[in-house]
Formats: sequence, structure tokens, C-alpha cells
Amino acid sequence: MKNLLNPSAVMNDQRTRNMAEEALSGNSQKGIITRLIPFLGPAFIASIAYVDPGNFATNIQSGSEFGYTLLWVILVSNVMAMLIQSLSAKLGIATGGNLAEHCRNHFSKPAVFGMWILMELVAMATDLAEFLGAAIGFQLLFGFPLIIGGVLTAICTFLILGLERYGFRPLEIAITVMATVIALCYILETILDRPDMKKIAYHAFVPQFSGTESILLATGILGATVMPHAIFLHSALTQQRIIVKKPEKLKKLFRFEIYDVLIAMGIASFVNMAMLIMSATTFHQHGYTNIATIEDAHLTLRPLLGQAASWIFAISLLASGLSSSTVGTSAGQVIMQGFLHRHIPVWLRRLITLIPSLVVIALGLDPTRTLVISQVVLSFGLPFAIIPLIIFTKNKKMMGVLVNKRITTFFISLIAALIILLNIYLIYQVLFVG
Repeated sequence: MKNLLNPSAVMNDQRTRNMAEEALSGNSQKGIITRLIPFLGPAFIASIAYVDPGNFATNIQSGSEFGYTLLWVILVSNVMAMLIQSLSAKLGIATGGNLAEHCRNHFSKPAVFGMWILMELVAMATDLAEFLGAAIGFQLLFGFPLIIGGVLTAICTFLILGLERYGFRPLEIAITVMATVIALCYILETILDRPDMKKIAYHAFVPQFSGTESILLATGILGATVMPHAIFLHSALTQQRIIVKKPEKLKKLFRFEIYDVLIAMGIASFVNMAMLIMSATTFHQHGYTNIATIEDAHLTLRPLLGQAASWIFAISLLASGLSSSTVGTSAGQVIMQGFLHRHIPVWLRRLITLIPSLVVIALGLDPTRTLVISQVVLSFGLPFAIIPLIIFTKNKKMMGVLVNKRITTFFISLIAALIILLNIYLIYQVLFVG
């Protein structure tokens, strides 16, 4: 993922590593925030997957149709995501390898090949959501046809990925800036909404469903929040970023990375909840319970909250689509390299993963419904990322001093079981109940 032949890349990376080493040595006289800075970044890149356009689709549809009812799903999903991403980061730190590489080294060849195929399908479903979201963002802001927006999305993705030539830090900063733009947009949207805080507090902590469609959307929210490709990516982002061997420094490094996860995922959690709250407050409470597309949401915001609200919404969607498309392409590279020990040019991967999105546009399919279904596909891929993560992070020989405690393994296993049961229940509801 890095071009180490570029002198500026080497210099930028080494500067960050020197700052990290100073903080880990205990000799730094700087404040906690300054000491934390060199460790921030990997979780912010991974967290972009948690605020991609698929989240817009599932959260907006959930809020308009069911009000605040599914708010608890977002909260629970984000708590799950924090634990899962912290373990993924820990795997990279402790072993110097990423999740896909460990799967290749420890599982049979047929299993590895099957997992690679599945994760490539998941990556395509992910890219479908991100590509369509950015294309819709260009359309809403500038009036471009979706196909033109798609081309612009591809170009922008290449430009952003080009920052990797200068080391890991410039890309981390660029993605963090876009995450900040999304968060600021939803702070403004929430202020304009003036939501009912008592109802928010109630539905954030009281689990409820309202029919099969709410279960489908809940599964979509889960798939859009705890994303398989982000689990694989996070372990790759930490595996060679800051290298330490001493047990006490490994523990301290992981503690800093936990702060990274808590901050980044906390922001992602706020954005996700704000999306649903905006939809519930603006649409559901005004009788607009059939806001089934992102375009409808954008148009309806204008008369309800004013022109500025619709612009803010479109800007946040565009920032989300561009940043998550970049992260999705990087994750695809990690998955292929890890499982197969093969590497293809990033432009070729970008081109291949554009095909499903272009087909959707060409066939005139509903982009928002496609986004929701793509997130359900992601949810079905989650066990194949989480279960190997559990197996490896509880392995004392692999993890050393960072091996999971029994209570950690218990909770992450419970999460995996809940995800699998929810998916089975969804299949039953859709196929046999209707």
C-alpha cells in the first residue's frame, strides 16, 4: 500500500514513527493529545466504511418509515464495531501480519479460495454502495447525470489514492478531513432538525422491531456498520505502521490504538445516529413515511428545512462516497494480496469494481434500494471475517502479550453468534413469512 521508493514517503512515514517512538518510550514531556497524534489515523480510515452511502440509504429509509424505532440497532452495531476493529488493529500490531494473510497461512487452500471469492463479492457490494453514493452526490450538487458522476468518482478516487506515494500519513489526513466534513454536516443538520431528545434516549436503549421490513433494514444497518472489508483493512493498516517488539511497548501501542478506535468510531456512531434522527424528525414526524430514495430525501429537505439543508446533505453524501470508495479500493487490494499473494494495479481493480455500478445505472434500477440490499449482502459476509479474527486473536502463540482475555473472546464470540442468528431469522422472515 505504500511506495517506499519515494523519498518523501519514507521521510513522512519515519517522522510519524519517530514521534510515536518518543511517546512509547515514556520520555516525552508533551501533553496526552500531542502524544496521541502519531497514533491517530488507521481507525479513521477504517471508520469511513461505517459512514459510507450505504449507511445513508439504510438510515434514511429506517428513519422515515419507522421513526426512531431502529436507533438502538445503530448504537449496538457501533459498540460491536468498536470491539471488532480494536481486535483487528491488535492482530496487525501483535503479529505484523493482516487478517487475510493469516487466513492464507492457517486454513486449507480450498477454504482460502472460497473466502477470497466471498470477500471479493463483499468488496463489490461495498463498492456498489460507495460508487453509487458519490455519483448521486455529484448529481444532487451539480445536476450531472449518474453516469458522469460515476466517471468523476473514479477519477477522484485515483487522485486520492495517489496520496499513498507520499507515505501513509497524507492519505490518513485526507480521509480524516473528509470524515470531519461529514460529521460537521450532520451537526448542522441536527441543529436544524431540533429532534425530540426524550424519544431519542428511549429508542436508543429499548430494542424493538416493527415487521419484516424493519428486520431487513436492521440487518442492512448492521451490514453497513460492521463491515467485513473494514475488518480486513484495519489489520493491514496497523501491521507495519509502527513496529515495536518489547512487550511493554506493544501494550502501550495497543492502548494508543484503542484511543484511535474510540475517537474514530465514536464520530462514526454519531454520524449514523444523526442520519436516522434527521430522517425520523424531518420526514417521519411530518408524515413522509415513504422516503425510499436518497434523491427523495434531498428534495424533501428543501421545503421542510430550507435550501441550505439540502446542500449540506448533498455535500456530506459526496464526501462519504469519495472517501469510502477510496478506502474500499484499498481494502480490495489488501484482500487479494493477503489471500492469494497476488497484486493487480489499482486502476484495474477500480475498473473491475465499477462494472456492477455501471450495470445498475444502465438498467435504470433504483439506486437507493440497491444500496440497501448491498448492505444486507455485507451482513451475510461478516461471520467469515469475525470468526477467523476470534481464532487468531485468542491464539497465545500468535498474539503474545496481546492475546485476548477470556472475557474478550466471550463477548466477540457472542457478537458473531448474534449476527449469524439475525441473518438466519431474516432469511426465514423473507422466504416463509413474507
